[in-house]
Amino acid sequence: MAVTNDLERVMTPVATRRRSQPLSLLLWRIAGYGALVIAVVTIGLPVYWTVMAAFKTSREIYSLPVTWWPANPTLNNFPAAWESAPFARYYLNSFITTFFGSAAEVILAIFSAYALAYLRFPRKDLVFLLLLAALMIPVEITIVPNYLTVARLGWINTYQGIIVPGAAIAYGTFLLRQAFLAVPNEILEAAKVDGAGHFRILTGIVVPIAQPAIVTMALLSVVSKWNDFLWPLIVTNTTDMRTLPIGVFWLRNSEGLANWGVVMAGSLFLIVPVLIGFLLAQRAIVEGMTAGAVKG
Repeated sequence: MAVTNDLERVMTPVATRRRSQPLSLLLWRIAGYGALVIAVVTIGLPVYWTVMAAFKTSREIYSLPVTWWPANPTLNNFPAAWESAPFARYYLNSFITTFFGSAAEVILAIFSAYALAYLRFPRKDLVFLLLLAALMIPVEITIVPNYLTVARLGWINTYQGIIVPGAAIAYGTFLLRQAFLAVPNEILEAAKVDGAGHFRILTGIVVPIAQPAIVTMALLSVVSKWNDFLWPLIVTNTTDMRTLPIGVFWLRNSEGLANWGVVMAGSLFLIVPVLIGFLLAQRAIVEGMTAGAVKG
């Protein structure tokens, strides 16, 4: 009987803890879902309002109480926005600067990250330290030196003036370097035994294995270039060299506060391509993550 009583005293706290654990896990799960809902609402509500306002008349936008769905949906805002500004030219400029700027950024990041990860050269640690220091410098600090350099080269109001100053970023190099270091050394050693050089190792082994990180870095670069406002505004001075973010800004100034429907329709011209690009890049990221788990 004494042994039985001792076992009961020992097992009672254990049983109590087991009953309390599911309750605590449930509370944490509820808190996590609640935080997720708050984040989605905070981020998604302005986007939802932009989309809905693009299909509303100006009278409905200013009416109270607020309507969360257009009472009389209209498509008139989209041709009005397209005709109010040269959006075809804005699209062309944005596609050119985004494509070439992101391509240059990704290529430079790949080669520099490979050098920092696998090559031996003097002051390698110092170079990496400077790279980390560059991550802490705000972009706004470099605007004046970059503008003076571009002006001396005669690149004001040109594509190269928009693209070249942002052709390399420290974050992309740092991100890819960390991804390249995760590549198994056994694969690299086997390639070296087979006589592969650095370029073949980079293009045939490192880049395919690190594809998810490269696609992620490219997505971040594309979104940054596409939405860049300050630098193209500073370095351009004619309408035919403006990009989409600047075009939407001038559309708001020209339409004023009376026609927000047209402004929201112009904003969708800027948002929709980024959303499509994100969906395509997201699929590539998932494929890159799961490719190594399937035996061919």
